[in-house]
Amino acid sequence: MAKTQLGARVDLEVAELAKKRASDLGLSVGEYLARLVEDDASGLRARAVDAATRFLAEHQAVFDEAEEGQRARGGAHAA
Repeated sequence: MAKTQLGARVDLEVAELAKKRASDLGLSVGEYLARLVEDDASGLRARAVDAATRFLAEHQAVFDEAEEGQRARGGAHAA
């Protein structure tokens, strides 16, 4: 596939986050940004967020119960 160069101005914090995340994934910043755009354009990101939202809505009572159980036992303690 032919490549082209894009230019964009972003806040320093955003640039650092992009570099760090790309590095964590073993990608160049360009590859990371291309992946983000492809995921967004394909609807993958929106479907993932929707699925997570539905999961949390369906199982919120389980999470609430687990948190309440931890509170009742005094929570986790560091050694």
